[in-house]
Amino acid sequence: MPIWNAEYETMSRDALAELQLRRLQSTVAWVYERVPHYRDALDARGVRPKDIKSLDDVRLLPTTDKSALRDTYPFGMFAVPLEQVVRVHSSSGTTGKPIVVGYTRGDLNTWTELTARVASLAGITEHDRVQMAFLYGMFTGGWGMHYGIERVGATVFPAGSGNTERQLMMMQDFGTTALVCTPSYALYIAEVAEQHGIDMRSLPLRLGLFGGEPSGEGMRAEIQERLGILATDNYGLSEVMGPGVSGECERQDGLHMAEDHFLFEVVDPLTGEALPDGEEGELLITTLTKEAFPVLRYRTHDLTVIDRTACACGRTSARMRKVRARTDDMLIIRGVNVFPSQIEDALLSIEGVEPHYLIVVDRKGALDTLEVRIEVAGNMFSDVMADMVAFSKRVADQVQSVVGLSAKITLVEPGTIERTAGKARHVIDQRPMG
Repeated sequence: MPIWNAEYETMSRDALAELQLRRLQSTVAWVYERVPHYRDALDARGVRPKDIKSLDDVRLLPTTDKSALRDTYPFGMFAVPLEQVVRVHSSSGTTGKPIVVGYTRGDLNTWTELTARVASLAGITEHDRVQMAFLYGMFTGGWGMHYGIERVGATVFPAGSGNTERQLMMMQDFGTTALVCTPSYALYIAEVAEQHGIDMRSLPLRLGLFGGEPSGEGMRAEIQERLGILATDNYGLSEVMGPGVSGECERQDGLHMAEDHFLFEVVDPLTGEALPDGEEGELLITTLTKEAFPVLRYRTHDLTVIDRTACACGRTSARMRKVRARTDDMLIIRGVNVFPSQIEDALLSIEGVEPHYLIVVDRKGALDTLEVRIEVAGNMFSDVMADMVAFSKRVADQVQSVVGLSAKITLVEPGTIERTAGKARHVIDQRPMG
């Protein structure tokens, strides 16, 4: 497949480092002059823009997290007057005030260019018909990918989220060749198709571009098998851009990072110390070209690994391992650190377990309890109680071997666990606070 922007996607590492340093210096000067929060934070550290003389000097800068963005709600982190902001997006705000982000015309052009890059990485061309089954509205996912795919020259069907029967009708009638949505919603589309006797492999659909929630290789394999497509992952977050931060090429060997527009670090989430390539840690992102809403060393809370070896596709950009866990998703159960992604991997390694599950954590007396509710394929249900008990024990043993904790396994029929067109909810923590 052709490379969308070969000038930047195949730059030498030395040329890229020079570009990143120039852009980092400009960004630090920009926020120091225009964003009171950053001016105060830099002054408190005794750091001035002129002190940034190498890429390593990024460590002189303060980190940024959601609390700063909420404390300055709604527009306190903007670096330009609102009159120069042509679009505003926000997070859902389900845990308080939403995170509000803005874009100048220049920002929107950059964003479109980066999502065009992600679309091209996945294999989309001007010959494709792309069905956008992402939520539009204030969420960045739908709008961000929409304009990038248009720039590539493909035809876009802005289907929006939900109404799955209508999504399938459009796929059949419009000849959809690529689907953009969350991975869990892709599986739900496959499920509804099967219920209606629609053979997904008989459709022209060939590609899936998935983001918005973490998913493992087990879920990817399930999607590719049931939809008959190549499934690629892409990554972004509203605080630094939206989608377009990184994306997989067709080799599915890590997500190519847009290093000409973002400076990436991986650090120990507890100490903040930089970690070498190949070690897992928390991803920090500094924007290098944002005008309206630049951020310094944004703490994503996403855990990943960076790989700077060359990719066989010809691109020279570093790649990040797909995000499976977040530092703030970690559950501490009976003193053991547990990530939902670990439980998902354990479940999907067992034949007959559907990729729909719910983790319920509670406390009985002084003891934490862990229950995992799983959907089981219809052909796995048996009238013989001993068979179901044996199956539950096999699942429980697998979960315990992976996370080191015993869990109650509750088998439920297909379709029992709630489906959503947005991010799937996999955890309910019912333990009392405090």
